[in-house]
Amino acid sequence: MKSNRTLKSLVIAASLGATFTLAPANAEDASATAAYKDIQATLGSVPDMFKTLPDVAVAGAWAEIKGVQLNPNTALNGKTKELMGLAVASQIPCQYCIYFHTEAAKLNGATDEEIKETIAMAAIVRHWSTMLNGSQVDLATFKKQTDDVFAAVKAKSQ
Repeated sequence: MKSNRTLKSLVIAASLGATFTLAPANAEDASATAAYKDIQATLGSVPDMFKTLPDVAVAGAWAEIKGVQLNPNTALNGKTKELMGLAVASQIPCQYCIYFHTEAAKLNGATDEEIKETIAMAAIVRHWSTMLNGSQVDLATFKKQTDDVFAAVKAKSQ
C-alpha cells in the first residue's frame, strides 16, 4: 500500500515536472516562431544566421537588430551604423560581417570612398591601440595629453 502511494506520488511529481518543463519551451517556440515571421515580413526571408541560434535566443537577437540596426529613429543614421559595423568587422576580422556591412552601407548611401576611409580609420585605430598597449603608455598621462591637445585645438578655432 505504501509503495503504491509512493509510486503515485512519483508519477504525479514527474507529470508536474514535465508540465513545467514543457511550458517554457512552448513559450520559447512561440516566441521564436513570431520572430521568424517578423524577420520574413521585414527582410523577405529568414537568413540562416538566425537559424544558428537556439529558439530561446531568436526573439531577443531579432529585437536587438530591429531596435538598433534597422531602426531609422535612432541617433545614428543607417549609413553611419553600417560603416561602424564595417570598421568593427574589419578588426575582428569577420568575412561574413565585412560583406554584410559593406553591402548594407552601400544600400544606405555610402560611397566607395567612404567605405575605404572607414577601413582606413579602423586600421589606424588598431595600429595606435597596438602601439599604446604594447608600449604600456601610462593611461593617466595619455588622457592629460589628449585633453591638452583638444583644449589647444578648441582655443585655436575660436
